[in-house]
Amino acid sequence: MKFLIVGAGFSGLVAAHRLSNAGHTCTIVDRRPHLAGNAHDSHDKAGVLIHNYGPHYFRTNSQRILDYLSAFTEWHPVDYTIKSHTEGKYWSFPINLNTFEELIGKPATTADFEAYIAKHRHNIPDPKNSEEVILSQVGTRLYELFFEGYTLKQWKLHPRELDASVCGRIPIRTNRDDRYLAEEFQALPKHGYTALLENILADSPNTSLHLNTDFNEAREKFPHDHLVFTGAIDEYFGRKYGALPYRSLRFVHESFTAEQLIPREPISGKSGFWQPAMQVNYPGKKVPYTRIVEIKHATGQQIDASTIVREFPDDWDTSKEPYYPIPTPDAAAAYKKYAALAEAETNTTFIGRLATYRYYNMDQVTGMALAASEKLIKRFA
Repeated sequence: MKFLIVGAGFSGLVAAHRLSNAGHTCTIVDRRPHLAGNAHDSHDKAGVLIHNYGPHYFRTNSQRILDYLSAFTEWHPVDYTIKSHTEGKYWSFPINLNTFEELIGKPATTADFEAYIAKHRHNIPDPKNSEEVILSQVGTRLYELFFEGYTLKQWKLHPRELDASVCGRIPIRTNRDDRYLAEEFQALPKHGYTALLENILADSPNTSLHLNTDFNEAREKFPHDHLVFTGAIDEYFGRKYGALPYRSLRFVHESFTAEQLIPREPISGKSGFWQPAMQVNYPGKKVPYTRIVEIKHATGQQIDASTIVREFPDDWDTSKEPYYPIPTPDAAAAYKKYAALAEAETNTTFIGRLATYRYYNMDQVTGMALAASEKLIKRFA
Protein backbone atom coordinates (compact mmCIF):
# COMPACT_ATOMS: atom_id res chain seq x y z
CA MET A 1 0.00 0.00 0.00
CA LYS A 2 1.08 3.55 -0.71
CA PHE A 3 0.33 6.07 2.01
CA LEU A 4 0.44 9.84 1.64
CA ILE A 5 0.95 11.44 5.04
CA VAL A 6 0.28 15.16 5.38
CA GLY A 7 2.29 16.71 8.20
CA ALA A 8 5.81 15.90 9.44
CA GLY A 9 5.21 16.38 13.15
CA PHE A 10 4.77 13.74 15.83
CA SER A 11 1.52 12.40 14.34
CA GLY A 12 2.75 12.03 10.78
CA LEU A 13 6.23 10.70 11.51
CA VAL A 14 5.10 8.15 14.10
CA ALA A 15 2.39 6.89 11.73
CA ALA A 16 4.89 6.67 8.86
CA HIS A 17 7.33 4.78 11.05
CA ARG A 18 4.82 2.10 12.00
CA LEU A 19 3.29 1.80 8.54
CA SER A 20 6.62 1.62 6.73
CA ASN A 21 7.98 -0.98 9.13
CA ALA A 22 4.89 -3.05 8.37
CA GLY A 23 5.91 -3.10 4.70
CA HIS A 24 4.01 -0.13 3.30
CA THR A 25 5.42 2.77 1.30
CA CYS A 26 5.01 6.23 2.84
CA THR A 27 5.33 9.70 1.36
CA ILE A 28 5.36 12.49 3.97
CA VAL A 29 4.77 16.12 3.00
CA ASP A 30 4.86 19.31 5.00
CA ARG A 31 4.36 22.90 3.90
CA ARG A 32 7.08 24.12 6.25
CA PRO A 33 10.82 24.00 5.41
CA HIS A 34 11.54 21.63 8.32
CA LEU A 35 10.18 18.55 10.02
CA ALA A 36 8.95 18.27 13.64
CA GLY A 37 5.99 20.65 13.25
CA ASN A 38 5.44 22.93 16.22
CA ALA A 39 7.90 20.84 18.24
CA HIS A 40 10.74 21.95 15.95
CA ASP A 41 13.79 23.18 17.85
CA SER A 42 17.07 24.60 16.60
CA HIS A 43 20.11 26.61 17.65
CA ASP A 44 19.70 30.35 17.21
CA LYS A 45 22.42 32.85 16.27
CA ALA A 46 23.60 32.97 19.89
CA GLY A 47 24.05 29.19 19.87
CA VAL A 48 21.13 28.60 22.25
CA LEU A 49 18.86 25.62 21.61
CA ILE A 50 15.37 27.11 21.43
CA HIS A 51 11.85 25.85 20.83
CA ASN A 52 10.87 27.79 17.72
CA TYR A 53 7.09 27.60 18.19
CA GLY A 54 6.76 28.00 21.92
CA PRO A 55 7.86 25.70 24.74
CA HIS A 56 7.18 21.99 24.46
CA TYR A 57 7.28 20.27 27.83
CA PHE A 58 7.26 16.52 27.33
CA ARG A 59 5.64 14.45 30.05
CA THR A 60 3.70 11.20 30.23
CA ASN A 61 2.26 8.55 32.49
CA SER A 62 2.30 5.96 29.69
CA GLN A 63 5.13 3.45 29.86
CA ARG A 64 4.20 2.21 26.38
CA ILE A 65 4.69 5.64 24.80
CA LEU A 66 7.86 6.27 26.80
CA ASP A 67 9.33 2.93 25.69
CA TYR A 68 8.47 3.68 22.06
CA LEU A 69 10.08 7.13 22.00
CA SER A 70 13.07 6.04 24.07
CA ALA A 71 14.20 3.91 21.13
CA PHE A 72 14.98 7.19 19.33
CA THR A 73 16.36 9.45 22.05
CA GLU A 74 18.07 9.69 25.38
CA TRP A 75 16.32 11.94 27.89
CA HIS A 76 17.29 14.96 29.98
CA PRO A 77 15.13 14.82 33.16
CA VAL A 78 13.39 18.07 34.07
CA ASP A 79 11.08 19.24 36.84
CA TYR A 80 9.29 22.02 34.98
CA THR A 81 8.92 25.02 37.30
CA ILE A 82 7.45 28.40 36.46
CA LYS A 83 6.68 31.73 38.12
CA SER A 84 3.99 34.33 37.69
CA HIS A 85 4.90 38.03 37.68
CA THR A 86 2.16 40.39 38.75
CA GLU A 87 1.67 43.28 41.17
CA GLY A 88 5.37 44.01 40.82
CA LYS A 89 6.81 40.70 42.05
CA TYR A 90 7.39 37.06 41.22
CA TRP A 91 4.97 34.50 42.65
CA SER A 92 5.16 30.73 42.99
CA PHE A 93 2.90 29.10 40.41
CA PRO A 94 0.88 26.96 40.04
CA ILE A 95 -0.79 27.94 43.28
CA ASN A 96 0.71 26.09 46.24
CA LEU A 97 1.56 26.70 49.89
CA ASN A 98 4.48 28.95 48.91
CA THR A 99 2.05 31.11 46.91
CA PHE A 100 -0.21 31.42 49.94
CA GLU A 101 2.71 32.55 52.13
CA GLU A 102 3.62 35.17 49.51
CA LEU A 103 0.00 36.32 49.55
CA ILE A 104 -0.29 36.74 53.32
CA GLY A 105 3.34 37.76 53.91
CA LYS A 106 4.21 35.25 56.63
CA PRO A 107 4.91 31.53 57.13
CA ALA A 108 1.91 29.21 56.99
CA THR A 109 0.96 25.55 57.11
CA THR A 110 -1.11 23.39 54.82
CA ALA A 111 -3.90 23.58 57.39
CA ASP A 112 -3.76 27.39 57.25
CA PHE A 113 -4.06 27.37 53.47
CA GLU A 114 -6.89 24.84 53.52
CA ALA A 115 -8.75 27.01 56.01
CA TYR A 116 -8.28 30.05 53.74
CA ILE A 117 -9.61 28.11 50.76
CA ALA A 118 -12.60 26.82 52.71
CA LYS A 119 -13.47 30.41 53.67
CA HIS A 120 -12.99 32.04 50.26
CA ARG A 121 -13.90 29.53 47.57
CA HIS A 122 -17.31 29.83 45.96
CA ASN A 123 -19.92 27.14 46.44
CA ILE A 124 -20.21 25.90 42.84
CA PRO A 125 -20.74 22.10 42.93
CA ASP A 126 -20.71 21.68 39.15
CA PRO A 127 -18.50 24.33 37.47
CA LYS A 128 -19.62 25.02 33.92
CA ASN A 129 -16.75 27.22 32.73
CA SER A 130 -13.18 28.24 33.52
CA GLU A 131 -14.16 31.10 35.81
CA GLU A 132 -16.39 28.90 37.91
CA VAL A 133 -13.85 26.10 38.18
CA ILE A 134 -11.18 28.39 39.68
CA LEU A 135 -13.60 30.35 41.88
CA SER A 136 -14.85 27.03 43.24
CA GLN A 137 -11.29 25.99 44.11
CA VAL A 138 -9.61 29.10 45.54
CA GLY A 139 -11.97 32.07 45.48
CA THR A 140 -11.90 35.53 43.92
CA ARG A 141 -8.51 36.95 45.02
CA LEU A 142 -6.32 34.17 43.60
CA TYR A 143 -8.54 33.82 40.54
CA GLU A 144 -8.13 37.52 39.69
CA LEU A 145 -4.43 37.48 40.54
CA PHE A 146 -3.39 34.62 38.26
CA PHE A 147 -6.16 33.53 35.91
CA GLU A 148 -8.55 36.24 34.75
CA GLY A 149 -6.11 38.59 33.00
CA TYR A 150 -3.96 35.81 31.55
CA THR A 151 -7.00 34.06 30.08
CA LEU A 152 -8.38 37.26 28.59
CA LYS A 153 -5.09 37.85 26.78
CA GLN A 154 -4.51 34.26 25.73
CA TRP A 155 -7.97 33.58 24.32
CA LYS A 156 -9.44 37.08 23.84
CA LEU A 157 -12.38 35.66 25.74
CA HIS A 158 -13.42 35.90 29.37
CA PRO A 159 -12.87 32.73 31.44
CA ARG A 160 -16.63 32.40 31.85
CA GLU A 161 -16.86 31.93 28.07
CA LEU A 162 -14.37 29.04 28.00
CA ASP A 163 -14.76 25.38 28.80
CA ALA A 164 -13.92 24.47 32.40
CA SER A 165 -11.00 22.32 31.21
CA VAL A 166 -8.99 25.37 30.05
CA CYS A 167 -8.18 26.67 33.53
CA GLY A 168 -9.11 23.44 35.28
CA ARG A 169 -6.04 21.66 33.92
CA ILE A 170 -3.76 23.87 36.05
CA PRO A 171 -3.07 22.09 39.37
CA ILE A 172 -3.77 23.79 42.67
CA ARG A 173 -1.93 22.32 45.67
CA THR A 174 -1.91 23.03 49.39
CA ASN A 175 1.59 21.59 49.91
CA ARG A 176 4.94 22.96 48.64
CA ASP A 177 4.96 21.00 45.38
CA ASP A 178 5.63 23.77 42.85
CA ARG A 179 6.04 21.62 39.74
CA TYR A 180 4.08 22.88 36.77
CA LEU A 181 3.08 19.36 35.73
CA ALA A 182 2.03 16.25 37.60
CA GLU A 183 2.92 13.40 35.25
CA GLU A 184 5.28 10.70 36.51
CA PHE A 185 7.82 11.09 33.70
CA GLN A 186 9.00 14.61 32.82
CA ALA A 187 11.97 15.16 30.53
CA LEU A 188 13.19 16.65 27.28
CA PRO A 189 14.83 14.71 24.44
CA LYS A 190 18.54 15.00 25.25
CA HIS A 191 19.44 16.36 21.80
CA GLY A 192 16.12 18.07 21.05
CA TYR A 193 12.80 17.24 19.42
CA THR A 194 14.07 17.72 15.89
CA ALA A 195 16.80 15.12 16.47
CA LEU A 196 14.26 12.72 18.01
CA LEU A 197 11.95 12.96 15.01
CA GLU A 198 14.85 12.76 12.55
CA ASN A 199 15.76 9.46 14.20
CA ILE A 200 12.20 8.18 13.79
CA LEU A 201 12.31 9.12 10.11
CA ALA A 202 15.71 7.45 9.66
CA ASP A 203 14.21 4.19 10.98
CA SER A 204 11.32 4.32 8.49
CA PRO A 205 12.10 2.23 5.38
CA ASN A 206 10.54 3.08 2.01
CA THR A 207 9.64 6.54 3.30
CA SER A 208 10.33 9.88 1.63
CA LEU A 209 9.93 13.37 3.06
CA HIS A 210 9.03 16.39 0.91
CA LEU A 211 9.18 19.78 2.64
CA ASN A 212 7.83 23.09 1.32
CA THR A 213 5.01 21.06 -0.20
CA ASP A 214 1.35 22.05 0.06
CA PHE A 215 -1.36 19.47 0.74
CA ASN A 216 -3.33 20.13 -2.45
CA GLU A 217 -0.16 19.96 -4.54
CA ALA A 218 0.88 16.72 -2.85
CA ARG A 219 -2.48 15.04 -3.35
CA GLU A 220 -2.13 15.49 -7.10
CA LYS A 221 1.60 14.87 -7.33
CA PHE A 222 2.05 11.69 -5.28
CA PRO A 223 -0.06 8.61 -6.13
CA HIS A 224 -1.42 6.95 -3.02
CA ASP A 225 -3.93 4.37 -1.84
CA HIS A 226 -4.71 6.00 1.48
CA LEU A 227 -4.22 9.46 3.01
CA VAL A 228 -3.23 10.21 6.61
CA PHE A 229 -4.07 13.84 7.33
CA THR A 230 -2.72 15.72 10.37
CA GLY A 231 -3.56 19.28 9.30
CA ALA A 232 -6.56 21.46 10.06
CA ILE A 233 -9.76 19.51 9.41
CA ASP A 234 -11.66 22.54 8.09
CA GLU A 235 -8.87 23.18 5.58
CA TYR A 236 -9.11 19.59 4.32
CA PHE A 237 -12.77 20.15 3.45
CA GLY A 238 -12.16 23.53 1.84
CA ARG A 239 -13.76 25.26 4.84
CA LYS A 240 -17.14 24.21 3.53
CA TYR A 241 -18.85 25.34 6.73
CA GLY A 242 -16.53 28.28 7.29
CA ALA A 243 -13.21 28.44 9.11
CA LEU A 244 -13.06 26.94 12.57
CA PRO A 245 -11.87 29.44 15.20
CA TYR A 246 -8.26 29.27 16.37
CA ARG A 247 -5.82 31.38 18.30
CA SER A 248 -2.42 32.12 16.86
CA LEU A 249 0.82 33.27 18.48
CA ARG A 250 3.66 35.68 17.78
CA PHE A 251 7.14 35.12 19.20
CA VAL A 252 9.76 37.78 19.89
CA HIS A 253 13.26 36.45 20.61
CA GLU A 254 16.00 38.26 22.49
CA SER A 255 19.47 36.89 23.25
CA PHE A 256 21.90 37.92 25.98
CA THR A 257 25.62 37.48 26.55
CA ALA A 258 27.13 36.12 29.75
CA GLU A 259 27.68 39.62 31.16
CA GLN A 260 23.94 40.37 30.91
CA LEU A 261 22.79 37.27 32.77
CA ILE A 262 21.99 36.59 36.40
CA PRO A 263 24.94 34.61 37.82
CA ARG A 264 24.19 31.11 39.00
CA GLU A 265 26.20 28.47 40.81
CA PRO A 266 28.95 27.75 38.28
CA ILE A 267 28.60 24.61 36.20
CA SER A 268 31.59 24.07 33.92
CA GLY A 269 32.20 27.82 34.12
CA LYS A 270 29.14 28.66 32.04
CA SER A 271 26.89 31.66 32.53
CA GLY A 272 23.55 32.04 34.22
CA PHE A 273 20.00 32.99 33.31
CA TRP A 274 18.05 36.12 32.43
CA GLN A 275 14.99 35.30 34.56
CA PRO A 276 14.44 33.20 37.70
CA ALA A 277 12.53 30.33 36.08
CA MET A 278 12.09 28.52 32.81
CA GLN A 279 8.73 30.21 32.27
CA VAL A 280 7.31 33.37 33.79
CA ASN A 281 3.63 34.13 33.25
CA TYR A 282 2.41 37.72 32.99
CA PRO A 283 -1.30 37.76 33.89
CA GLY A 284 -1.45 41.56 34.22
CA LYS A 285 -3.82 43.13 31.72
CA LYS A 286 -1.42 45.99 30.88
CA VAL A 287 1.38 43.66 29.70
CA PRO A 288 0.75 42.59 26.08
CA TYR A 289 2.48 39.20 26.24
CA THR A 290 1.35 36.20 28.26
CA ARG A 291 4.69 34.69 29.15
CA ILE A 292 8.45 34.81 28.75
CA VAL A 293 10.21 31.49 28.25
CA GLU A 294 13.91 30.88 28.82
CA ILE A 295 14.15 27.26 27.75
CA LYS A 296 17.81 26.99 28.74
CA HIS A 297 16.56 26.39 32.30
CA ALA A 298 15.00 23.14 31.08
CA THR A 299 17.49 21.97 28.46
CA GLY A 300 20.47 22.33 30.79
CA GLN A 301 22.56 23.59 27.87
CA GLN A 302 26.00 24.79 28.98
CA ILE A 303 26.65 27.96 27.03
CA ASP A 304 27.78 31.54 27.74
CA ALA A 305 24.54 33.02 26.46
CA SER A 306 20.80 32.69 26.86
CA THR A 307 17.70 33.52 24.83
CA ILE A 308 14.26 34.53 26.03
CA VAL A 309 11.08 34.36 23.98
CA ARG A 310 8.18 36.68 24.65
CA GLU A 311 4.91 35.08 23.57
CA PHE A 312 2.12 37.30 22.27
CA PRO A 313 -1.35 35.85 21.61
CA ASP A 314 -2.61 36.79 18.18
CA ASP A 315 -5.86 36.77 16.24
CA TRP A 316 -5.85 33.98 13.70
CA ASP A 317 -6.50 34.17 9.98
CA THR A 318 -5.59 31.79 7.15
CA SER A 319 -2.18 33.45 6.70
CA LYS A 320 -1.09 32.45 10.25
CA GLU A 321 -0.42 29.23 12.09
CA PRO A 322 -3.47 27.86 13.97
CA TYR A 323 -1.97 26.99 17.35
CA TYR A 324 -4.97 26.51 19.61
CA PRO A 325 -8.55 25.41 18.87
CA ILE A 326 -10.96 27.70 20.72
CA PRO A 327 -12.56 25.69 23.57
CA THR A 328 -16.08 27.14 23.47
CA PRO A 329 -19.48 25.49 22.92
CA ASP A 330 -19.96 27.28 19.59
CA ALA A 331 -16.58 26.08 18.31
CA ALA A 332 -17.33 22.52 19.41
CA ALA A 333 -20.62 22.62 17.52
CA ALA A 334 -18.88 23.92 14.39
CA TYR A 335 -16.28 21.15 14.60
CA LYS A 336 -18.99 18.46 14.80
CA LYS A 337 -20.05 19.33 11.25
CA TYR A 338 -16.55 18.65 9.98
CA ALA A 339 -16.22 15.56 12.17
CA ALA A 340 -19.30 14.13 10.46
CA LEU A 341 -17.68 14.70 7.06
CA ALA A 342 -14.47 13.05 8.29
CA GLU A 343 -16.39 10.04 9.55
CA ALA A 344 -17.81 9.53 6.07
CA GLU A 345 -14.33 9.54 4.46
CA THR A 346 -13.28 5.96 3.75
CA ASN A 347 -9.90 6.74 2.23
CA THR A 348 -8.54 9.25 4.75
CA THR A 349 -7.48 8.89 8.38
CA PHE A 350 -7.48 12.04 10.54
CA ILE A 351 -5.05 12.23 13.48
CA GLY A 352 -3.43 14.95 15.56
CA ARG A 353 -4.45 18.19 17.22
CA LEU A 354 -5.64 20.11 14.21
CA ALA A 355 -7.29 17.17 12.46
CA THR A 356 -9.37 16.40 15.55
CA TYR A 357 -9.72 20.05 16.67
CA ARG A 358 -8.57 19.31 20.18
CA TYR A 359 -5.60 20.23 22.34
CA TYR A 360 -3.42 17.18 22.95
CA ASN A 361 -0.05 16.80 24.63
CA MET A 362 2.80 15.22 22.69
CA ASP A 363 2.47 11.85 24.39
CA GLN A 364 -1.26 11.79 23.59
CA VAL A 365 -0.59 12.61 19.95
CA THR A 366 2.03 9.86 19.82
CA GLY A 367 -0.44 7.39 21.30
CA MET A 368 -3.11 8.42 18.80
CA ALA A 369 -0.70 7.92 15.90
CA LEU A 370 0.35 4.50 17.18
CA ALA A 371 -3.27 3.39 17.58
CA ALA A 372 -4.34 4.73 14.17
CA SER A 373 -1.41 3.14 12.36
CA GLU A 374 -2.07 -0.24 14.00
CA LYS A 375 -5.68 -0.10 12.76
CA LEU A 376 -4.45 0.69 9.26
CA ILE A 377 -1.92 -2.13 9.36
CA LYS A 378 -4.68 -4.60 10.28
CA ARG A 379 -7.05 -3.14 7.70
CA PHE A 380 -4.59 -3.44 4.85
CA ALA A 381 -2.90 -6.68 5.90
